[in-house]
Amino acid sequence: MTSQLAHFAIHADDLERARKFYGAIFGWKFQGYGGDMTDFCQIIDDAGNLLAPLGAIQARKFNSAPQPMIGFECSIAVDDIDRAARAIEANGGKIVMKKTAIPGVCWIVKFLDTEGNLACAVKYDPGAK
Repeated sequence: MTSQLAHFAIHADDLERARKFYGAIFGWKFQGYGGDMTDFCQIIDDAGNLLAPLGAIQARKFNSAPQPMIGFECSIAVDDIDRAARAIEANGGKIVMKKTAIPGVCWIVKFLDTEGNLACAVKYDPGAK
């Protein structure tokens, strides 16, 4: 076993709103598992390739726990952290931690998506201070 992250799921109340939000910020596209998009869909890039690790947006009803899904804090790599932050706010997200350096690693912005999930946008930069 490699212990490598293999899949992430973004839980959503409004799947179309969540797809629009993530598509506008990261350029993601979506396809249904085995056909039409229903209550969950795979995330693909502009060329139609699956992300690595694999990702999905799915309805909260697939959460088998008795309480709402809290989930992982996933970080999404971007080329321009400032542009990502502007896109997050322009598309209905809320910045909860402004651009911050993790010295020697990256610049990071933490945000709530349109579904209330916490996520991060990161620009890897060994010169970040």
